[in-house]
Amino acid sequence: MAEKSLNELPRDVRALYNKGNEALSRENIDYAIDLFNQVLAREPGFYECRKALRIAQLQRSGGGGGGFLKRMLSGASASPLLAKGQVALRTDPAGALQIAEQVLNHDPNSSAAHKLIVEAARTLQMPRTAVLSLELLVKFSPRDKDVALKLGNALAEIGEGQHAERVLVEICRLYPRDAELAQALKDVSARKTMDEGGYEALADGTGSYRDILKDKEEAISLEQQNRQVKSEDVNARLILEYEARLPNEPNNVKLLRSLAELYRQKNQFDAALGYYERIKQTDVGSDAALDQAIAETVGRKYDYQISQLEPAAPESAERAAALRAEKQAYLLAECKKRVERFPTDLQLRFDLGELYFQAGKISEAIQELQKAQNNPHRRVAALNMLGQCFAKRKPTWDMAVRSFQNALKEKPVFDEEKKELIYNLGSVLEAMGKKAEALEQFKLIYEVDIGYKDVMAKVDSFDPAQ
Repeated sequence: MAEKSLNELPRDVRALYNKGNEALSRENIDYAIDLFNQVLAREPGFYECRKALRIAQLQRSGGGGGGFLKRMLSGASASPLLAKGQVALRTDPAGALQIAEQVLNHDPNSSAAHKLIVEAARTLQMPRTAVLSLELLVKFSPRDKDVALKLGNALAEIGEGQHAERVLVEICRLYPRDAELAQALKDVSARKTMDEGGYEALADGTGSYRDILKDKEEAISLEQQNRQVKSEDVNARLILEYEARLPNEPNNVKLLRSLAELYRQKNQFDAALGYYERIKQTDVGSDAALDQAIAETVGRKYDYQISQLEPAAPESAERAAALRAEKQAYLLAECKKRVERFPTDLQLRFDLGELYFQAGKISEAIQELQKAQNNPHRRVAALNMLGQCFAKRKPTWDMAVRSFQNALKEKPVFDEEKKELIYNLGSVLEAMGKKAEALEQFKLIYEVDIGYKDVMAKVDSFDPAQ
């Protein structure tokens, strides 16, 4: 699962994230936290949102995680969640991330929750997400060799060689005779020279732009402007480095995964898929996360092909439609295979139900979503989609109403998901001819968000005589 930028997200998710930032700027912390959690439930790889969520969590706690008694109480309530997160880590690392965030919502300094995030992020190939928690873990336990080593390696992986070097130098001072730390520092220093030298050295190689720019804000601004170019070039350098290592480490799964991800970021999807296939030939073989990564890569390949079509060409619309149909068929077939291999994975059941629904296979979607609703992290979403499935058929409209109502019982916060549930419920009631009941639902949204879909038109045009 690749980490994503804001521009890679669907429009509705971007809107949700922007609302979260607005709430945070107005110091409406609880609402901001709820919105950010909604975004991450849909897009676990959206790093900037997770970073914003962490800021909000720390602000709500006062920056210190509360007093001793509060931490003791939240720790006691967090233990069952953390145990559940460890179980989810094996089959549903994205779900494990959500569980960890539930703990951090109440105790942002929970070391156990941050460690859970680190392991889940490493499984999902999300290094910046891992760094976010590792930096806090190092702050909590500055003498922990293992955590410092993980942070140094993770920073090097995302191209932050100078920061990685500082972390490892500091821990090496505490453990000057540790051979593993010494070798890690040597490796990171070598990588830093290769990755950063071309950017931070001046033309004559005598210094970095940060040595010249005395104004820190100016340095940060310049760094941000060049980040995309730097990222692309660092990817190319890492590919060269990793491929040079492959002849001596042909079965290094981490190396193969890194290469696959780097090629995917460069939109060289066939090369990425080739490395994923090589992982399948190793002793590790295939697993749910690997199969998911392959499916996502193929899906992104289709999306990229569509984006490259010339809009003005007469055959573009037909070709785009054909590619979308191929993508849908592929994703559906692959998800079915994963469900057959991991029949107890309720996240996969939800994914399959969603794909069936998109394909118009309503009966099949209902069957999967009825199972998926037993996943506590997907229950509301599964009930929402079940309601939409039932709403497709007049004889099951009453079942759609119950599904939406059951989901709403579990939504105390009036967020975007709750708005959608209320809107869907109102729409079904309207279709059933229960205009007054439908109006009451639409009014609930009207009171808080008059611009939501066509709610204003529905309320304003209501005729009690009809």
